[in-house]
Amino acid sequence: MTGCDRKIGWPPLDLIGKVQNVVAQEIRSDPRWRAVLARERSTGFVFAVTSTGVFCHPGCPAPTPRRDRVRFFSSPETAQAAGFRACRRCSRERVETVSLALQRARAVIEANPGRWRTSDLASQVGLSVRQLQRWFRVAFGISPSEYSRALRTRIARSALGGESPVTDVLYDAGFGSSRAFYEVVPSTLGMTPTQFRRGGAGLEIRYTLFDSVLGALLVGATDRGVCAVKMGETEGDLEEQLRSEFPAARLTRDEDGLVFFRQTALELAAGQPEQAELPLDVRGTTFQWLVWRAIQRIPRGGTKTYGQLAGEIGRPTAARAVARACATNQVALLIPCHRVVPAAGGEGGYRWGKDRKQRLLLAEAERTDGSGGR
Repeated sequence: MTGCDRKIGWPPLDLIGKVQNVVAQEIRSDPRWRAVLARERSTGFVFAVTSTGVFCHPGCPAPTPRRDRVRFFSSPETAQAAGFRACRRCSRERVETVSLALQRARAVIEANPGRWRTSDLASQVGLSVRQLQRWFRVAFGISPSEYSRALRTRIARSALGGESPVTDVLYDAGFGSSRAFYEVVPSTLGMTPTQFRRGGAGLEIRYTLFDSVLGALLVGATDRGVCAVKMGETEGDLEEQLRSEFPAARLTRDEDGLVFFRQTALELAAGQPEQAELPLDVRGTTFQWLVWRAIQRIPRGGTKTYGQLAGEIGRPTAARAVARACATNQVALLIPCHRVVPAAGGEGGYRWGKDRKQRLLLAEAERTDGSGGR
């Protein structure tokens, strides 16, 4: 064998062994690289390839890059900030995998709404706790714990109409204690469970009736906050509506004690700037409250479509559900659902009449143009 032959021949066995030892040591010392080689899907990082400018998730089916061309990042956002772009192939598969994982997580919560732990749930569906919390909120608009509370509240709400004792209802709904039950349920029912069952029995509601630029107005309040703001043609009709909604509550007309509430409602009806946020005591589901809070963020003089609100709360396909939440709003003006309009144009429907909606939007727009906005 010539010298030239020896130069291009296979490397010595001892050199191969050294390289293998270096690679094995590198794999053992960096679990992230080990995850890349194993194509693990449930890891909490991404890796970027400097030769292609692309970052991937460890489970990406693309050929494994050389180790010296790989950089690790804690999240896709940090990789993008460093100038790398997402891998189309693994991003698409990742979305499908995450979507299935979130559907499994929701199914677990629905099967046992009060009997699961976040860490166990994340492990069960193959996500980290951080990924589960973040992506569940993006997909469904609320966190896993908020979704669980909403399910338990709905179960309790239905059961309270029956004959079972309240203590049995709370445990059947997945609440671990009566304290947890009474901390969560009143905030979504607008009153205690016992009061809800009895149509507002034991609840005192003070109300005031007065004329406004929009016609007759009624404002009702419990000791926790405003529970009703209604608009209509006559004071008698509004009073009857309040009695039908709270048939067992004690209703007291109180013109002197609700002066501030009345003045605020009058200003809002005229399209004037909000001077103060009144406390609310309104019954609603978690989804309804997500919609109502989003509505309260719409600035005076502005509007949003039902679809825009649905996207804002993380439910882009729930435009109709958003419209229903607007229709069930019990406190007109304070939750300004008149600022939500259809994408097709025009003002759209309004529980208190299309004419009132048009006049409200026009008054707010004129006030905003004249004062430079809020």
